[in-house]
Amino acid sequence: MNDRPKLRERRLKSRIHDIAECFEVVELTRARIIKEEITHRDTRLLAIYVEAGNASLVLLSETEDQLGTLAASVPSTSGIQFQQSLSSVLLGDRNTTTARMLAERLATKSGKIGLVSVYLRTLSETAAAPLLIKLFEQVTTEAQAESQNEQTDIET
Repeated sequence: MNDRPKLRERRLKSRIHDIAECFEVVELTRARIIKEEITHRDTRLLAIYVEAGNASLVLLSETEDQLGTLAASVPSTSGIQFQQSLSSVLLGDRNTTTARMLAERLATKSGKIGLVSVYLRTLSETAAAPLLIKLFEQVTTEAQAESQNEQTDIET
C-alpha cells in the first residue's frame, strides 16, 4: 500500500516532464542599444540606436547627446514594394527634412515604427546631412548584423 503514493508521484513527475518538453523556452530580450560617433573638423556627431519590439529610435546629435527635432514614421502596409513610409514631425522645427527622411528610412528598413531625432548646435542641416546619413547607416547596419547573429544563435 505504501508503494501507491510513490508510484503516483513518479507518474505525475513523468507527465510534468513530458509536458515541459512540449514547450519551447523563449528568452525575452530587452531593448538593443547601440552607440556610435564620428568626428568631422573637430565636431563630434553622436548616434544612439534603441530597438524595442515594435519600434526603433535613432538619436543623432552634435557634440553631446540631446533630443532634437523628432520625426516619426510608420512603415508602409500596402503590398507595393517601394511605396514610401508616412512620416510626421512630432517635436521641433529645425532639421525637419533630415529627421523625416531618416525616420522614413528607418521604418522601411526595420519594418517597425521609426523615430529619429536630429539635434544640431552649430552645423547647418545642409552641411550635416551627409554626415548624419553616414552615422545613421553605421548604427542601423550594426543593429541588423546583431539581430542576424541573435537569430543564428537561437536557431543553433
